[in-house]
Amino acid sequence: MVEMNVTRLHEFTVILYALSVLLYFIDFLHNNRKVNKFAFWLLAFVWIIQSIFLLTRMLNTGRLPILSMFEGLYFYAWVLITLSLILNKFLRVDFIVFFTNLLGFFIMALHTFAPGQHGSSAVETQLISELLMIHITMAILSYGAFSLSFVFSVLYLLQYNLLKQKKWGKRLLRLDDLSKLDHMSYVLNLIGVPMLLLALILGVLWAYIKVENFYFYDAKVLGSFFVLVIYLVYLYKRVVQKLQGKTIAYWNIGAFLFLLVNFFLFGSLSNFHFWLT
Repeated sequence: MVEMNVTRLHEFTVILYALSVLLYFIDFLHNNRKVNKFAFWLLAFVWIIQSIFLLTRMLNTGRLPILSMFEGLYFYAWVLITLSLILNKFLRVDFIVFFTNLLGFFIMALHTFAPGQHGSSAVETQLISELLMIHITMAILSYGAFSLSFVFSVLYLLQYNLLKQKKWGKRLLRLDDLSKLDHMSYVLNLIGVPMLLLALILGVLWAYIKVENFYFYDAKVLGSFFVLVIYLVYLYKRVVQKLQGKTIAYWNIGAFLFLLVNFFLFGSLSNFHFWLT
């Protein structure tokens, strides 16, 4: 019972870490101090929890917990979070902070869900199942954000054509202005991209643990990473190249159509997707 409660707390810290990484991604693109501050305090809370576990382990064993692989992973994740907090507080190097946290998230997830470190096989089985559920939930949430972004892009093009053709009427009045439609489409993708990235990290971790013959060239795996690349290019065009309007709306619609192809077609060609046992 105690072991399961401790495991639940580890899972909770992974979820908090994921939220912190999402916020750091937004801050990375927009240099938003409020978002950065919230992400920093979330990560600080994760660091406090980790430090308590680390100190407890040291008191129980009388040594620095680094002698086994799993102890080393936990200490490594703690070091990365510590460095990230220091960099964020004193140096303000957004690029390094974000990617340090991305690596730290992967290490923490690997430590939490990897088999062999829990005494009970039933606990390990449940953890692997919960890892899959978190992966699926995050992926579906990202797909939901991309879907709404797609809708806003379609509405943008509809509004654009109505204005261009000077068709003033009730349909035009019921749609928001072009700038708001374009902005909402972008914001939803800004949320969806880091969620999909974290979902893919957890998905690869689950497949590595659970699937006997896991290959990165699986159709769904390659398709999912390509979807991520397409949306990352969208963000690059939107943030760096300052591309807005009709062109970026068409890009967003094309990205979502490929997402559908990946979900339905590549998913059916996968060796292990939709096999959830």
